[in-house]
Amino acid sequence: MTLQASKEIEIRFSEVDSMNVVWHGSYALYFEDAREAFGAKYGLEYLTIADNGYFAPLVELTFKYRQPIVYGMKCRVDISYVPTEAAKIIFDYEIRRSEDNALMATGHSVQAFMNKQYQLEWYRPAFYQAWQERWKLV
Repeated sequence: MTLQASKEIEIRFSEVDSMNVVWHGSYALYFEDAREAFGAKYGLEYLTIADNGYFAPLVELTFKYRQPIVYGMKCRVDISYVPTEAAKIIFDYEIRRSEDNALMATGHSVQAFMNKQYQLEWYRPAFYQAWQERWKLV
């Protein structure tokens, strides 16, 4: 089973640089918005993680630019969960122009689990393992 979600975005003036192209730092925000949409859809919100005694900081984040995204453009950020038995949450992303579905950018992120004492967790927390089992991911 593949878990996917999407988030519609419209590029704001504050997100572009002097060339009218999306500033590289904005991609991290678009991917964050997609992760929040995914969490809301599948029950893996940041507050759920925190309520279970953990944090899930980003430890890896990459993007690849395919075509320029400019001010006023409407796009869709598609997010796909990548199953793993490691104590990680892994996602792949695609940003597509809404009008013609053209691929504008791709990305990848990895989040690790830390307990509330900021210690890295080497094994999947029980709540996360149960979440994966619920969605038949492992």
